[in-house]
Amino acid sequence: MSETRIRDRAVVIDQGFVVVQRWGIRIIVIAAALWVLGWAVGHTWMVWFPVSLAILFSTVLGPPAKRLRDLGVPAAAAAGLVMLAFLAALGFLFSILIPQLVDEAPEIADRAAKGVSELQDWLVNGPLPIEAGQISSALDSVEDWLRDSAVDISSGVLSTVGIATNVVVNTVLVLILTFLFIKDGHRFVPFVERLGGRRVGGHLSELLRRGWETLGGFIRTQALVSFIDAVLIGIALALVGQPLWVPLAVITFIGGFIPIVGAFASGAIAVLVTLVTNSPQDALIILVVIILVQQLEGNVLSPMLQGKSMNLHPAVVLMAVTAGGSLFGITGAFLAVPVTATVAEILRYANERVDKALITAESSFEPNPTDAAVDARTASVKDTEQDS
Repeated sequence: MSETRIRDRAVVIDQGFVVVQRWGIRIIVIAAALWVLGWAVGHTWMVWFPVSLAILFSTVLGPPAKRLRDLGVPAAAAAGLVMLAFLAALGFLFSILIPQLVDEAPEIADRAAKGVSELQDWLVNGPLPIEAGQISSALDSVEDWLRDSAVDISSGVLSTVGIATNVVVNTVLVLILTFLFIKDGHRFVPFVERLGGRRVGGHLSELLRRGWETLGGFIRTQALVSFIDAVLIGIALALVGQPLWVPLAVITFIGGFIPIVGAFASGAIAVLVTLVTNSPQDALIILVVIILVQQLEGNVLSPMLQGKSMNLHPAVVLMAVTAGGSLFGITGAFLAVPVTATVAEILRYANERVDKALITAESSFEPNPTDAAVDARTASVKDTEQDS
C-alpha cells in the first residue's frame, strides 16, 4: 500500500517565494540593462538620429533599387538613380509645400485657438448648455497652449525632419548613409550570418530580415495611407472654401506618421480652423469627412495595404506613442511605432523558437513506431510459444 506524503504548508509557501525571488531578480537585471541601453542611446543620439533616418529612407528606397539591380543595373548606378529621384521629390516638397506650411503655421495656431474659444461659447450658450466650470479649465489650457506655441508649432510639427535638414552636416550624413545602405545593404545580412557562425548566424539573419520587412512595410504603408488621407481631407477643405487647405493637408500627411495621436491632433486643428475662417456648418462638414476618412483608413486601407504585418493592438500603439513622445519628443513619437513593431517581431520569433523546442522535446519522448511494431511482434511470438 502506497503511503501518501503530505508536504508542509511552510515548504509550499517557501517554494513560491523562491520562484518570486528568482523572477524578481531577473526583472531587475532586465530593467537595469534596458536603462543602461536607454542611457547610452540618449547620450549618443546625435549619432543614432541620422542613422535612424537613413534606415527609414532606405526601407522606402531599397525596393526600387533592388528592382533596378534585378534588371542588370550596377548597384552603384541603381542607388544613384533612386537617390536622384528621391532628392527631386524632396526638393519639390521643401520648395513648395513646406515653406507654405511654415509661413502659415502661426496663423493656423492662432485661428485654432480662436476656434477653441468659439467651441467653448457654443458649449456654454448653445442649445444644450453645459456648466462653464466643467469645461472652461480644459479648453482654456488648450487655447493657451495654441496661442503660446503659435510661432513654434511649425518647428514642432517638422522637428523630425528639421533636425536633419537645418544642419548641413546632418543632411549630408543622412544622404551618404542612405546611398550606402541602398547600395550595399543587401550584403549586410550574409555578412552577419557568416560572422555569427552556424548556431547564431541563422537566427541573427532571420531577425534582421523580419525586422527589415516589418519596418519597411510600416513606413511604406503609413506614407501611402497618410497621402490618401491628406488628399481626401485636402479636397474637402478646398471644396468648403478653406483658404489654408494646403498647409492643413500637409499637417494631415505629417500627422499620419504618428498613429492615433497624429490623426486626432491634425483633424482637430482642421476643424477648429474651419470653424473660425468659415462657419459652423463647414466645420461640421469637415468633421464628418475626417471621421469618414478615419473609418476608411482603419477598416479598409490599413488592413488591405498592411495586413497583419504589424499585428499590434491599438492600446500598445497608443502606449508606445505616449512613451516615445514623453522621452524623446516628436521624434520619439514618430519612431515609437516602428521600433515597437520591430521588437514585437523579435518576440514573435523567440516565441516560435520556444514552441519548436517544446515540440521537439515532446516528440523525443514518443516511442519509435518501428520499435513499437518490433516489440508487438516479439510479444506475439512469445504468447504463441507459451500456448503451444
